[in-house]
Amino acid sequence: MAAFATLALGSAPLAVTATPAFAQELVPAAYTPAPMGVQLITATATLNDGELSFEPTAPIEDARASIFVTSVAYARTFGLFGRSANVTIGLPFLSGHVEGLYLGEFAEADRDGLADAAARLGVNLIGAPSMTPVEFRDFRPGTMLGASLSLRAPTGQYDSQRLLNIGTNRWALKPELGLVQVIGDWAIDAYIGTWFYTTNGDFLGEERSRKPVIVTELHLRRAFGSRVWASLDGNFWGGGRTTVGDVTNDDRQRESRLGATFAWKAGRSHTFRLAGSIGAVNRIGGDFTSIGIAYAYTWRGGG
Repeated sequence: MAAFATLALGSAPLAVTATPAFAQELVPAAYTPAPMGVQLITATATLNDGELSFEPTAPIEDARASIFVTSVAYARTFGLFGRSANVTIGLPFLSGHVEGLYLGEFAEADRDGLADAAARLGVNLIGAPSMTPVEFRDFRPGTMLGASLSLRAPTGQYDSQRLLNIGTNRWALKPELGLVQVIGDWAIDAYIGTWFYTTNGDFLGEERSRKPVIVTELHLRRAFGSRVWASLDGNFWGGGRTTVGDVTNDDRQRESRLGATFAWKAGRSHTFRLAGSIGAVNRIGGDFTSIGIAYAYTWRGGG
C-alpha cells in the first residue's frame, strides 16, 4: 500500500483548528481519505506571538500580542453518495495579552474565554470513493479532488463596547476546493476557498461588515515509511475590507505565511502533530510566530 494511504488516519480529520485569524490556517493533508467509520478526538494547543497591524486611521500603534489557543475537536469519516467524506466539529478556548499605544498612551488588555465554534464537512469528488477498511488497504492514491464547507458560529466571548474581542459576533462560511497529487512518497496539496461573512450588528454601537477573503494554500508532503510524514506549508489570503457604519476602512488584507508540519502515528490509535509557521507578508492583522502541537485518538465505530 502507498505510504500516504496508510497515514490517512492521522491526517484528514484534523482540519478544523483554532487560530487568532482563521484565514491564517495551514492544514496539510486536509483532503487525504480514510475508511468509513473512523472517529477521532483531537486536542490542539497553539502559541501565537508577534505584532498586530491595524489600518492606518486606527488609534492603536506599536501593538503586540501573545495568544494561546487550545481546542478540542471530534471528527468522523463516512460515505457520501459513494464518495469518501468526513465531518469535524471543534470548540476553541483563547487566552491572550495585547499591548500597545492607544491614542499615544500605553494600554494593555487581557482576554480569556471561548472563541467561535468551528465545523467542517469535506468530501472527495474524484479519486477517493467511500471504502471499507478492507478496501482501503488496497487503495492506491493518485490524483484526488475534494471540496469542503467550513463554518464559524458566533459562540465566542464578545462585548460590543470593546474594540478587541475573542468572538466575532457574526457567522462565517468558507466553500473550498482541494487538489491532491500523490507520487510515491511525495504529495502536493493545493486549496482555494473564500470566506464569506455576515454583518456584526453591534460593533461599538454600529454595524460592521466585511468583504469576502480569498484564501489559497500549498503544501509539499513526504512520507517516511508508514507512520511518519512531514510537509512544507504556505498560504496567501487577500480581501476582507471592513465598513463600520458609513465609513469604509483602509484595511484590505494581503497576507501570507510559511510553515512546516511533522506528524507521527504511534500505534493504531494515537497520532501526534507538531507545526510551526511565520508571517511572510503582513499588511493588516497578526504577524505571528506560531507553534502548535496536536494529539488525536482514533477508533472505529462502524460504517
